[in-house]
Amino acid sequence: MVARLVIAAPSSGSGKTTVATGLMAAFAQAGLAVSPHKVGPDYIDPGYHSLATGRPGRNLDAYMCGPELVAPLFAHGARGCDLAVVEGVMGLYDGASGLGELASTAQVSKLLRAPVVLVVDASSQSRSVAALVHGFVSFDPQVRIGGVILNKVGSDRHEALLREAMEDVGVPVLGALRRAPQVDTPSRHLGLVPVAERRADAVAAVAAMAEQVRAGCDLDALLALARTAPPLGGQPWEPESALGPDQSARGSAAALRAQPDPAPPACEERGPGGTAPGSGRNGVGRAPARPPVVAVAGGSAFTFSYAEHTELLAAAGAEVVTFDPLRDEQLPPGTSGLVIGGGFPEVYAAELSANERLRKAVAELARSGAPVAAECAGLLYLARSLDGQPMCGVLDADARMSGRLTLGYREAVAVRDNSLAVAGTRLRGHEFHRTVIEPGAGATPAWGLVHPERRVEGFVQGGVHASYLHTHWAARPEVARRFTEGCAG
Repeated sequence: MVARLVIAAPSSGSGKTTVATGLMAAFAQAGLAVSPHKVGPDYIDPGYHSLATGRPGRNLDAYMCGPELVAPLFAHGARGCDLAVVEGVMGLYDGASGLGELASTAQVSKLLRAPVVLVVDASSQSRSVAALVHGFVSFDPQVRIGGVILNKVGSDRHEALLREAMEDVGVPVLGALRRAPQVDTPSRHLGLVPVAERRADAVAAVAAMAEQVRAGCDLDALLALARTAPPLGGQPWEPESALGPDQSARGSAAALRAQPDPAPPACEERGPGGTAPGSGRNGVGRAPARPPVVAVAGGSAFTFSYAEHTELLAAAGAEVVTFDPLRDEQLPPGTSGLVIGGGFPEVYAAELSANERLRKAVAELARSGAPVAAECAGLLYLARSLDGQPMCGVLDADARMSGRLTLGYREAVAVRDNSLAVAGTRLRGHEFHRTVIEPGAGATPAWGLVHPERRVEGFVQGGVHASYLHTHWAARPEVARRFTEGCAG
């Protein structure tokens, strides 16, 4: 039993992140163990949540992981905590495009049997706020809206008018927050600037959020509401249990490596064959340690990752070591596999390029056939160049910033065996970038996208799997096992 609240809003920009992060920090400072969560695929907000609570920020994505995993993943993250705060995504009822409530905050609140606190931007309304809240309360009776926090309130008089209007709706006002520029966090082309890039300022911003929430919200009433959530039932997700017995279909790594790259595939499911997991050799030509060392890129340029990925790698037998491509000139000793997640390499292209020793080490590791998994930012880092700056040169492709945002959920299928999946493996992922890479796919693509559009994208060559697609390995834990087995040789 974990007390829990879902912080939602009628639309994006209403103040969910400020309220959710402020609540997390305020309750944590009061001595509670607070578990932070975020609905959807967002990587940046969980960084602020982690700063507020001292615990990993975790995502709950019913599209990528399936509705059946939402409660178990929540329970895994919230184990041993007094309170969990879940920040919603977009508007309360907004979900995956064209798929009804799937992946919406409303759906997650129902899966968690959690009360919802609606954060309303009241800056340009008074009595109309009651009609707005009434509509959200009545739209889906299964969603329990337990209270409202009025945000961007202009004055005491404005607050009085808003509270009076809310009396007719019967939904309690649990807080009223004034406009507070000091809690604003800077944004960039993909949203807020990550914590890792502005840690001192981020610490100050989170402290200001906590103070604003303490001053304007009824924390006792919010905690009491959270404690009305009933027991969830079921078992928490566990990486060891998720991996289950070894049922890998990867076959002989040596035999797979001996096969040449096939001709460019069409965007459809294919049979087994093609390239394979890497040889498990590290960049200096010696056999990898046992357990195999998997290096995971971190630092300011690579901040996008899910905590469950490293947990699954460790459960599969890997020794996970984080390194910073902006600062470290060599891969961790004994590296036999490399994971490069998302982030903002375009912001740090010059610095990444200047670290020539590490770029060469990454290229050498990739040439050895070792498993390398690169998502989005990792794809750009492995390219020949990024905005004219030399990168690792693993891929015969060049990347650059563009003026177009590519955003949305995707359904994908592995078109050939590779270091992450066997041919025909289906999974769901998410694209979120303002860069383009040319060509968009190699001779052997990483994925065939089958929904909402049909195309191939990404690169598979040797042990390298590089793609724009962000995936959540909790939905396909065999990915971590297969990758780790490839590192072991």
